[in-house]
Amino acid sequence: MKISILLPYKENFSPIYPGAVSLFVKDTTNISKYKKNIIVYGNTNYNKIYPIRYFNIPLSNFKFQSKSKQYVNKFIQIEKNFPSDIIEIHNRPNYLSEIVNTLGKKNLVLYFHNDPLTMTGSKSINERKFLLKYCYKIIFNSNWSKKRFLEGMHNKFVNSEKLLVVFQSAKKIKVNLKQKKKEITFVGKLNRSKGYDIFGKAVTKILDKYPDWKANVVGDEQRDKIEFKHKNLKNFGFISHNKVIEIYKKTSIAIVCSRWEEPFGRTSLEASSAGCAVIISNRGGLPETITNGLILKELSPKSLYKNIEYLIRNPSKRKNYQKKSIKNFYLTHKFVSNNIDSYRSEKFKFSNLFNIKKDLSLRILHVTNFNERHDGRLFFNTGRRINNGLIRLGHSILEFSDRDIQKYYKNYSDFSGSKNLNNKLKKTCYNFKPDLIIFGHADLVSPETLGELKDDYPNLKMSQWFLDPLNKNGPDFNRNKNRILDKCDFMEANFLTTSPDVLNFLSKKTRNYFIPNPADSSFETLRNYNKNCNMDVFFALSHGVHRGILKTGKYDDRTSFVKRLIDKTKNVKFDIYGIDKVQPIWADHYFKTISNSKMGLNLSRGDPIKYYSSDRITQIIGNGLVTLIDEKTKYQDFFDKNEMVFYKNLDDLSEKIIKISQDEKLRKKIGKQGRDKYLKYFNSTLVADFILNKTFDIKSKTKYLWNSGK
Repeated sequence: MKISILLPYKENFSPIYPGAVSLFVKDTTNISKYKKNIIVYGNTNYNKIYPIRYFNIPLSNFKFQSKSKQYVNKFIQIEKNFPSDIIEIHNRPNYLSEIVNTLGKKNLVLYFHNDPLTMTGSKSINERKFLLKYCYKIIFNSNWSKKRFLEGMHNKFVNSEKLLVVFQSAKKIKVNLKQKKKEITFVGKLNRSKGYDIFGKAVTKILDKYPDWKANVVGDEQRDKIEFKHKNLKNFGFISHNKVIEIYKKTSIAIVCSRWEEPFGRTSLEASSAGCAVIISNRGGLPETITNGLILKELSPKSLYKNIEYLIRNPSKRKNYQKKSIKNFYLTHKFVSNNIDSYRSEKFKFSNLFNIKKDLSLRILHVTNFNERHDGRLFFNTGRRINNGLIRLGHSILEFSDRDIQKYYKNYSDFSGSKNLNNKLKKTCYNFKPDLIIFGHADLVSPETLGELKDDYPNLKMSQWFLDPLNKNGPDFNRNKNRILDKCDFMEANFLTTSPDVLNFLSKKTRNYFIPNPADSSFETLRNYNKNCNMDVFFALSHGVHRGILKTGKYDDRTSFVKRLIDKTKNVKFDIYGIDKVQPIWADHYFKTISNSKMGLNLSRGDPIKYYSSDRITQIIGNGLVTLIDEKTKYQDFFDKNEMVFYKNLDDLSEKIIKISQDEKLRKKIGKQGRDKYLKYFNSTLVADFILNKTFDIKSKTKYLWNSGK
């Protein structure tokens, strides 16, 4: 792994007269986790170089080629012999065209330290389009600079993923505010652009009126000489960076009053880090350099004089700005270096899949039925729960609702809509470039499409989750089995709501894991244990969530079980839906209904099988109802009798319902403890985290209750 940093020609990577770019590269590289992989390339006549791996590019006095062009060409020759994984080019957009034309499209990163619209290679819109096309990332030192780059550009030319803001950094100085002296400091070029004339006029009047105050001036200017003299004003000229910091340590008030639109402004940043009360002009990115300070509404000697005098005459306000400057300062070398390393890690993350960091943000395409065509009736589904978990983990999620797309895009030439669906999936991957595709019951996505995607994107990972019953004596067993196996060859892992150890048909080429139906605190908002409920037992079934209504002549074995339970369980109020022509209920109607019940019957179709439950369990236990569940599901591995009620048979269930309906204290205890445990250990964030860790084969310290037993 090699990272090459190319400095601007004539940028001195030396403690002797360093430029702002050199200081930035030195400070962030020195503590980067990739420090050993980085080589800095530059050209300087100074022998003393910063103690970082550095290669000085020698140049000849060849008259027919500019030194700058010669500099870039020599770097390109080095790259041909020793290619880099990432090339980071600082502040010279005009270097890009030569590098791209000679080396082809590389992993190029361009840093802007100045206004992009004033620099050769990025002034025109076409030049900036070129940079967007060939750069992996374009990095700005302020939001102001980024806005300048985008000026006049249409959104269709901009991939916002490529544009980052990485501020300059400074060392947070240990300062004793009691040792601050009555000193006002200006650091920078002593010219009109930097506002030195404004500073000089204001500060000499201040020193006349307040003779116990002094002023420090640090900097020089060979062309636009402006001189101010006063017995309390000391001009240090150009001094080393360390000496500047020592002056800031003693300084009470720091002034940065630039006329020109500074992209960022290192002096105000360092003044803040040293606990100065900072006064700045509202130019360019200067306001972004401080957390607390005074911003001049008008850039004039009179305005500056008033602001300085305000701080002098109000020592408590001055000290408050100083305290907040230190307390709220966050742009440390470590903070900024970590931001830089973050995009490097993002680029390297698939060089070795087993070195993926858990905290790395992924692009995830989630392909399942998000039920948009049902107008919110089925909003509270597992796909959205998993989405919520992935988002809480910090990942970028794109929803791809396969059933909706299939319905909307089918036509006479593609009657099922499958062809258009698969083509749209391929186009979406081309544009979104996902790191991972998660499928959930995406039956119309063909194995051929998955094979093509794997060929086009070798590092792309895929996994699938499956919620439907897989017991041999249950509904649609063969169909459900084939739905899983259809995509297995392309999956890193399958995630099932049935325990894989009781399923003998699963492919051994793919890792198989149990996941619970995930609860989500934003969905499960009721706390029935906190209220007096009018109904005792709630149960609802349907003949298919997409259909939404009962089918005529449809038989469901649960109907017989529930009717016998009602007959046997006297003096108990049942609230039943989906039976005897009482239609199923959905969405908000569903939640308003269960909010009035003490218990919920968690009864699934077919014979009970280890760990399987429909997703109704999340709605029952997650909302604080007492959950009634067959003990053959083995949920005793996760919950005890104070958290769920397990029954052996219909008689046992009837007795337990009667007991709980007559004991409010017990009912509320079980409802609360069950909800608390389920939302703590079976929540959507943990389930999403488990899916990612197992898909990428990441060893995690997180303990998953369902993966390790009770």
